[in-house]
Amino acid sequence: MPILFCGAQVQQKNLQRIDAMADWPEPFGIINYNQLAKDFDKTVYDFNARGDHWPLIWLDSSNKNFKQTVVGLYTAIGDERQGHNNKGMFHEALNTMGAVLGASLVGIDKSRQQYNYVAMLKNYFNRETGWNIMMNNTCPEVAKLGGGYGRDWWYDVYPNILFYAICDLYPHEKDFDWIARSIADKFYSADSVLNGNYNYTYFDYATLQPYKTDICIQPDAAAGHAWLLYAAYKKFGEDKYLEGALSALKALQAVSVNPNYEVLIPFGAYISARINAELNKKFDIRKFLEWSFDGTAVCREGWGALTGRWNGIDISGTFGSTVDRGGYAFLMNTYDAAWPLIPMVRYDVSYARAIGKWMLNAANAARLFYPQYMPKEHQTLPHKSDVTKGVIAYEGIINRSSYPEYKNIEAPVAQGDGPLWVPGKNPDVSQFSVYGSGHAGIFGSIIRPTNVEGILELNLLATDFFRDKAYPTYLYYNPYTDTKSIIINNSSRKKIDLYDAVSGKFIAKKVNGSKKISIKAREAMVLVQVPSGAVLKYKEGQVLADNIVINYNIARK
Repeated sequence: MPILFCGAQVQQKNLQRIDAMADWPEPFGIINYNQLAKDFDKTVYDFNARGDHWPLIWLDSSNKNFKQTVVGLYTAIGDERQGHNNKGMFHEALNTMGAVLGASLVGIDKSRQQYNYVAMLKNYFNRETGWNIMMNNTCPEVAKLGGGYGRDWWYDVYPNILFYAICDLYPHEKDFDWIARSIADKFYSADSVLNGNYNYTYFDYATLQPYKTDICIQPDAAAGHAWLLYAAYKKFGEDKYLEGALSALKALQAVSVNPNYEVLIPFGAYISARINAELNKKFDIRKFLEWSFDGTAVCREGWGALTGRWNGIDISGTFGSTVDRGGYAFLMNTYDAAWPLIPMVRYDVSYARAIGKWMLNAANAARLFYPQYMPKEHQTLPHKSDVTKGVIAYEGIINRSSYPEYKNIEAPVAQGDGPLWVPGKNPDVSQFSVYGSGHAGIFGSIIRPTNVEGILELNLLATDFFRDKAYPTYLYYNPYTDTKSIIINNSSRKKIDLYDAVSGKFIAKKVNGSKKISIKAREAMVLVQVPSGAVLKYKEGQVLADNIVINYNIARK
């Protein structure tokens, strides 16, 4: 019998874009993303790999920024700019950092393999240029080859977010602390200069001056600044970083049109929910979520979440352009959206049902980027899929192919942009994306099956970086039209109580081993595994168990 402790059922909030997604996507299938991420790491980091265009890894001894040899990973299979071309210097932080992060999230220690791949990431810290932040390349000599051309602000912000996540996973790595502080200081100084106006194409972190070019203005960079500065505040405890985070979020909230450009807006939704919960602020989470999903972006027209069923195949939940040739989703964007949006639910459980439904769709559709899961008649290169060794996906899924030679393939079309990066030189297999595939560990660390097909166990702590102490917390969403019973497993040696942050109730006490619980049709639960016997108390609208928060901003009866 449920045991009441506090609060009332939290009313769930709908998001129109998610409402338009399938209640049960078809054809249905959730692959093992955790194992996929492990297989990617084992395969791609093999210097002795054999096959056309393999290995995908090489050594760069240019010693940029730090005197150490580092590795490069091909951005796409066969990319002619890379490997030992261009003196081995062209490799991208989005790729190598993403691969290190993805592997680390599924339990692989990247500092203790053949090389310390974590330490190698320091070379993206551009101190030779005076920027003193992480950048997508190690040096300006190769920057014009792609990946942050001319400049493009998100390419400068996102490597620092990736680095901070890795810092949290490897807190004792040499030099990481002072590098992280330098980045935070630069971001704080930039926010001070911008003074509430992020309507620029990029920011020069060396001269502390913003600029506009013919590329879109990217005010959503404020979301990235806010996320990183709040992480710095939690890491270092300095109030100026909190001041900068709040300033950046206020600047983002003041924007009147959807500024969604690439990957940063969902981080704004997450950090606003977290700051609201932890500091009792009132940032507009809904606005940032709608910007993330709705596809109403103005400058980067239509950027958001895709919905729909193309020729019987659901692609809902993927992220990219909702308008380019009928829609063009990208694997990296889809994986990386889960990083902030899943832990966001801890801090605002009113979106548990919506995010649970989105993640079911995204987890189902993401497998279709991989040639072994997409029907052959919907791929540009099914006859060359062996080159992927089962761990590399197409970069994207599009409604109508952007290549004339594939115009007769019916939607959805698995393809990639690699051949367009270096026209006439990059091979057709550069449509297979190493950079996107390396982020598989984000899904792999979050998603677990339950005993009921389609009801996923979503780990809300896996990507909640620089968080306060927390008990294991999971989101469950029931997509069925009737109540379902799932089994919750207690893997600890001690008894636990199950607290549902959505209903504000303990639904089970002294669970030892496993426990069957019921979830109502099309509803969600956020279950916190609290040690049995923990002392409970209220504090400023929160519920704590042994002084650890188990419910932020409880709904009052």
